[in-house]
Amino acid sequence: MNNKNIVIFFVSLLAFLFVVKVFNISYPLQITNTAKSTELSVIGEGKVEVVPDVAYVDLGISVNNAPTVESAQSQIDKTNEAIIEAMAKLNIEKKNIKTSNYSIFPSYRYDEGQDTITGYNGNVTITVKTDNPQSTSQVIEAATAAGANQVQNTRFEVENPGKYRAEARNKAIENAKSQAEDLAKSLGIKLGRIVNVVEYSPDSGGIVPVYAREAATGLGGGGPSLELGYQNITSVVTLYFEKK
Repeated sequence: MNNKNIVIFFVSLLAFLFVVKVFNISYPLQITNTAKSTELSVIGEGKVEVVPDVAYVDLGISVNNAPTVESAQSQIDKTNEAIIEAMAKLNIEKKNIKTSNYSIFPSYRYDEGQDTITGYNGNVTITVKTDNPQSTSQVIEAATAAGANQVQNTRFEVENPGKYRAEARNKAIENAKSQAEDLAKSLGIKLGRIVNVVEYSPDSGGIVPVYAREAATGLGGGGPSLELGYQNITSVVTLYFEKK
């Protein structure tokens, strides 16, 4: 190739590259996605119904128009001790009786722009825990007889849900495995080993009966009828299987 032809070749090449750059001309590309899913994930749920094994009763003591602060305190303390003694007869230890929301405050009479203290009011909440939920009605009856004049709330719980959660987890795993086998059969694939497990334990809830009333003198006889119900302990797992 003589010098003239060489010059023409390079000029043509430069012109071609210039046109490609300016007009954004590209060559056709074939893109092949070689990635494929190698896992199958399935969600399973397991649930265990458990009868509550502890009960909590929130009792209230209120005092109205006591002549002095000391008198209000004395009335509350006297009733509190009477309740503790009543609970002891039901085999409930003092450590399972807790006091909260203790308050004493004056009551006023407003007369001609002046505030006059007419007495002192007091309130306290006493929470009683019993390991025998079936005796909750007796707890309420004994406490009101001892002087508690409010039953604010009653709730039933499972004290150690962890031991039941393991059972719920096993049920969830079996449920997920069964679903995975059915799904694999429908899809015509084979399952390999489990490569990952993720567990989610939602808040367990149950039936929580609530009994609240003013326990004033002359209101009915006998303790209230309360149903324990069941508390659901739930586990949700996601299993990740290899696909063969």
